[in-house]
Amino acid sequence: MPDLDPTRREPVKFAYWVPNVSGGLVVSTIEQRTDWGYEYNKTLAQLAEQNGFDYALTQVRYMASYGAAYQHESTSFSLALLLATERLKVISAIHPGLWQPGVLAKWIATADHLSGGRAAINVVSGWFKDEFTKLGEPWLEHGERYRRAEEFIRYVREIWTSEHAEFNGDFYRLHDFDLKPKPLASEGRPHPEIFQGGNSTDAKGMAGRVSDWYFANGNTPDGFEEQVRDVRDVAQVHGREGDVRFALNGFMIARDTEAEAKDVLREIVAKADREAVEGFGAAVKQAGSSTGDGKGMWADSNFEDLVQYNDGFRTGLIGTPEQVAERIVELKRRGADLILCGFLHFHDDVRYFGENVLPLVREMEAAEREPAR
Repeated sequence: MPDLDPTRREPVKFAYWVPNVSGGLVVSTIEQRTDWGYEYNKTLAQLAEQNGFDYALTQVRYMASYGAAYQHESTSFSLALLLATERLKVISAIHPGLWQPGVLAKWIATADHLSGGRAAINVVSGWFKDEFTKLGEPWLEHGERYRRAEEFIRYVREIWTSEHAEFNGDFYRLHDFDLKPKPLASEGRPHPEIFQGGNSTDAKGMAGRVSDWYFANGNTPDGFEEQVRDVRDVAQVHGREGDVRFALNGFMIARDTEAEAKDVLREIVAKADREAVEGFGAAVKQAGSSTGDGKGMWADSNFEDLVQYNDGFRTGLIGTPEQVAERIVELKRRGADLILCGFLHFHDDVRYFGENVLPLVREMEAAEREPAR
């Protein structure tokens, strides 16, 4: 297994998807007591902070697509949530190609100061062609999108940490630039954390070379362990062993009984918006299959997987609090430093998590740290 000694590792961290996009986190007509507006999300961020969440991830969509009719922009929405909370770190998803990296770096540096050092970014190479072409921007093939994203990260890290920033790439250039003020730095955090996702070989290579965090789509423990191993192999070659941490997406349905949780899952899938799911599947599968080795995101996702559009059901966070906690601790053993959670009814489910699931996770972690007698 790729895990570090579980007696020495920090407690697993938790993040939640910010529902700043309409339609909730499943493409289904099932009731979702979730709202994409600010007041709902402000309350949610405060609830999450009170119930054990460390991070929130704000989604990025620029236009209506596959059940997401309305969208709030990610960086501005993230700043609003940062200013409404005290400890929660908020990750803004951003697209290279739609942001100039120096402008984004400046924006995040300001947000970092306003929030006391709690801003972060998730660099998304992009899968939705229309978001680029309808805004008049070129659509690059898969490998080129990741080359651009890697340059974007290198540029942003350079401008955040150097007084005479220099970068010369194929997509971006930077000449003797001194960003002031720079983001806040602290022990273990020289700049805002840089997250990155993707399942392809290109994505895992990029994570091993430049990213602080690798986000994986929902996956089984064995599948996730393989991804962790692949990224760590690249990181080791580039002298970054131990520098990359790992986050895994999972849609959580924790209920008092296993039968109740599984009934909720069945209802979600039974009421799936078939047209929207199939449209989304067609769009993302072309993105995944366009990789050189056919191993991109969603390349092997089935209809049920795509009802939760980041394969969240695959992670298996469905059952009683005890079952969900056991699964989380197992994923930690396989290398997960953070679990990214989606929910059906965010306010209710975040409270339920904090009251019923998180205490069990911490008990199980403590038991694993106890020396064998």
